[in-house]
Amino acid sequence: MMPKYLTIDDLDVKDKVVLVRVDFNSEIDLKTKKVTSDVRIRAHGESTIKDLSERGAKVVILAHQGRKGEPDFISLEQHSRILGSILNRSVNFVDDIFGEKAQSAIKNLKSGEILVLENVRGFDGETKKGSPEEQAKTDLVKNLAPLADYFINDAFAAAHRGHVSLVGFTAVLPSAAGRIMEKELKSLSKAFENPEKPCLFVMGGAKADDSLEISRYVLNNKIADAVLTGGVTSQVFLAAEGFDLGENNIDFLAKKKVLDLIPGIKELIQKYPKGIAIPEDLALNINGKREEIAVNKLPTEYSIFDIGEKTIENYAKLIKKAKSIVLSGPMGVYEKPEFSTGTKRIFKEIANSKAFSLAGGGHTISALNQFGISDKISYISTAGGALIEFLMGKKLPCVVALEEAAKRG
Repeated sequence: MMPKYLTIDDLDVKDKVVLVRVDFNSEIDLKTKKVTSDVRIRAHGESTIKDLSERGAKVVILAHQGRKGEPDFISLEQHSRILGSILNRSVNFVDDIFGEKAQSAIKNLKSGEILVLENVRGFDGETKKGSPEEQAKTDLVKNLAPLADYFINDAFAAAHRGHVSLVGFTAVLPSAAGRIMEKELKSLSKAFENPEKPCLFVMGGAKADDSLEISRYVLNNKIADAVLTGGVTSQVFLAAEGFDLGENNIDFLAKKKVLDLIPGIKELIQKYPKGIAIPEDLALNINGKREEIAVNKLPTEYSIFDIGEKTIENYAKLIKKAKSIVLSGPMGVYEKPEFSTGTKRIFKEIANSKAFSLAGGGHTISALNQFGISDKISYISTAGGALIEFLMGKKLPCVVALEEAAKRG
């Protein structure tokens, strides 16, 4: 059973002031300071924000962009204009977070209107972690909560953070999940709580540091029947199996700071010998050209850039039998055409399978888009850190806060 939290459907928002925490954190051109991707703004705008506005709510948007002191820390005025363009309507903006200007703008809102407040990370206390009760005592919550009737958290991508604007309002206002938050949690629930079997976790990408914890969690809890490895993740698992990858590749793994995972991976492989699939062959980058090598022919002086043909065939057979698949990370350096074979073939096998498929992570989404198969994946999560923490079985502070708020009624 999914833990209970309220959703927008549980609230009567007509003529009510609704504070909505979204994740507008977007890619920025650091030279021009222009937003270069409206993906997140569009996702929240076309679902939660539009829904609340059409129901007659007075919608007040809380969001962040970048970190204070970093080049991508900019005003949300541009984001408000982009939101207005997406919704084809006027969206108000105020360059204040919780002071007199912000409070006055909220009080003057009419039903159905939308107001974007300034970047919440302009408030120095925003990123300090704490319980909802502790965060409710901050100036941000104390100044805005009395003006609002409800709080909606739609920022699943930031759900692993216990920041003020993410959890503080849940202690003092009736609170619910927005459409993005609700959709993410329902899809993750389908993949985790009672997945149809066989269930596969396909784990690749260049960031292998979470691979052991995720693999251990999904195998120990009988969520996954098997973990298929690719990318840098497969190299660490091969090293744990005793394969000498060659000095060049070991140095690369050392720079990634993942060699200390090897003892834990060895234990996991011994515990689940049939639960973890590693490559039989690999594609090397030899002066820009692809050349495949069986793993029993290692070590090599060349860099490993992809999985090989036999591995692709083996993985494809397992994918065809699967009923549930979680995909996180490409199989190799898919950005280079010569080394995109593994990622392209495996991702297409998943896209064309009859299994429920859930994909997440920036490079995974980028590769799916590159190969034109995004629409064939059952659900794509836009979250990064929050998804990884969920995959590792960790409780997300924002979700816990919503559940506690629901218990209080």
